[in-house]
Amino acid sequence: MTAFQAIFLGILQGLGEFLPISSSAHLIIFPWLFGWKEHSLVFDVALHLGTLLAVLVYFWKDYLDIVVQGIAKPKSEKGKLLWFIIVATIPGALFGYFFENIVEDVFRKQYLLIAIVLAVFGFILYYVDSIAKNKIELSKMNVYHAALIGVSQAFALFPGISRSGITMTTGLLLGLKKEAAAKFSFLMSAPIILGAGAVSLLKNINHVAAEFSNFAIGFFTSAIVGFLAIHFLLGIVKKSGFKIFAYYRFFLAAVILAFYLLRAV
Repeated sequence: MTAFQAIFLGILQGLGEFLPISSSAHLIIFPWLFGWKEHSLVFDVALHLGTLLAVLVYFWKDYLDIVVQGIAKPKSEKGKLLWFIIVATIPGALFGYFFENIVEDVFRKQYLLIAIVLAVFGFILYYVDSIAKNKIELSKMNVYHAALIGVSQAFALFPGISRSGITMTTGLLLGLKKEAAAKFSFLMSAPIILGAGAVSLLKNINHVAAEFSNFAIGFFTSAIVGFLAIHFLLGIVKKSGFKIFAYYRFFLAAVILAFYLLRAV
């Protein structure tokens, strides 16, 4: 892997982790489009740890308040969020533990299937953004909202769906305001990224030294771009909602289909 490829994939991860466009789909599709070799599991860990750093830095004050209040005043507004995040994390963690390898094996080179998932979820995102009645503030969330959003996060294992996309969409369907749905999606991302990243890092710790240069490049690139992506999305949802990301999904699905057909000829 060249430094350029490491930077490019870091950018894709930083954008795709927090924008509802599916980072996993991009990390599968673009190397295929460009004829690159598959990146290693160690590099994949670096990308995810980079986006973990991004969300922790961006929301560090929120996380500090949530943890402190969650322990000292569990019934307070911020205190409840700690337990909501825990509840929302459990379904995705369990599903990932038991089915991640199976899903990866099925989708790894199923480019046409990924294109279909991108497009279908694009329609869902567009439709929900159009009909959702967004009245509930983050402070008015309850454990029912957190549990359902957590269950939806389990489906993010499938490339093309998007962890942020499915959790935000579920939040919108439940009546959360767009900014509230986006912020809770970001806040609940840290535990699942940390858990998956830690497990993968422990399994591949012996290979980090051999790939340290690309590991560092991917880590810092995804962290910087991820930080900017969070800021961008929180700003744009107030003005334009999520439809722009649905349009992008349709475009990317069309590109994948075109390349798939051309290479099949």
